[in-house]
Amino acid sequence: MPEDRVRLYVWQVPVRISHWLIVFSIVTLSLTGGYIADPFLIPPGGPVMTTMREIHIVSAIVLIVAGLWRTIWLLVGNRFARWSAFVPTNRNQATELFRQAAFYAFIRKEIPKVLGHNQLAATAYIALVGLLVVEMLTGFVLYGVLGAEPASTLFGWVRELVGLQTIRLVHHLAMWGVLAIALFHSYSCILVDNIEKNGLLSSIFSGYKFPTREEVLESRDGGPELLEELG
Repeated sequence: MPEDRVRLYVWQVPVRISHWLIVFSIVTLSLTGGYIADPFLIPPGGPVMTTMREIHIVSAIVLIVAGLWRTIWLLVGNRFARWSAFVPTNRNQATELFRQAAFYAFIRKEIPKVLGHNQLAATAYIALVGLLVVEMLTGFVLYGVLGAEPASTLFGWVRELVGLQTIRLVHHLAMWGVLAIALFHSYSCILVDNIEKNGLLSSIFSGYKFPTREEVLESRDGGPELLEELG
């Protein structure tokens, strides 16, 4: 490894754990949800459908807990995990969204220098949270259709107001929105890791990235004070 690179702790343990719990939950929810909507591969006879529903519900609970856990780190985490890494707090951070989008659209050759979340990714994560909230609410409505409490009592009025088929459609479309964001996230991580070569992909396992000192100084969420902390 080049001598001018530094070992930078970016993703804290709670961030990494919540990330993989959310990934696991989304994959499991998508597979079981797809089966519940239209059984495939395994015939739906016997207890199979009941088992799928139970796995779906447990995965939803895991997703909610992981989401709440990650929300706590928006308040107490390091500079790369806090809310200010997602919500633009200055003009440079706000325009970064468009500069990053221009890079993916092959309009700009250089990618904005960021050590943690770039603003386009952060905006995608906010959209992801919105879609997951929609999934959660419509999921509770659909769960209540089975007579499960307290979902049946708390959300029964939504079914009466909007209609069950509309709820199912929204739930299904939101899932595809979630998967689209996940696919773009995976693609962009592989692309940026190949360009920057600082351990982006491995950092979500280890927590560490290996940027150059110049990258730390020039990155929007870096700076000389961060280099001083590294020594």
